[in-house]
Amino acid sequence: MSRLSELRRIALIFALGAVTLVTAAAQSSPQGNNQESQPAASGAAVSTPAARHYHPNLPPKRAAEYYGLIWGVDGLRVKTVESGELIRFTYHVVDAGKAEALNDKKFEPSLIDPQAGVSLQIPQLEKVGKLRQTSSPETGKIYWMAFSNKGRLVKPGHHVSVVIGNFHADGLIVE
Repeated sequence: MSRLSELRRIALIFALGAVTLVTAAAQSSPQGNNQESQPAASGAAVSTPAARHYHPNLPPKRAAEYYGLIWGVDGLRVKTVESGELIRFTYHVVDAGKAEALNDKKFEPSLIDPQAGVSLQIPQLEKVGKLRQTSSPETGKIYWMAFSNKGRLVKPGHHVSVVIGNFHADGLIVE
């Protein structure tokens, strides 16, 4: 009986010693040292917050499928350019036949920002004309149009809608 209790006592001492060492090691590491940013000893790369790619403007998968199937476009993006004076809307054509409605000259595109309470239009410049592409779309190419943001009312982070005839892209986030 005494031999069994002595072995239990030794095992308990070893367990307490291990817990103490682990706790001491954790407390002795500097506060500013981020354990995630150091590579693992086994050679496996550890993902850091800075290394992760963050895409805030990706639409939900079903929305992307909808725009691809119905309108023949994907990769919808809205971004401020020229110090915020213009808002550029870009899209990638996956089906040229379906995407023709977006380049049709008879439809006047507008960018609606309910948060700012504005509806932006495409400006007409004397020597350049309208800041949009109206040629027949080709599959695989990226097309754009630029909306005038006079007064810089539409800002990055706003949720906007782009309307071109029957085409409505809602909930796009301005980059």
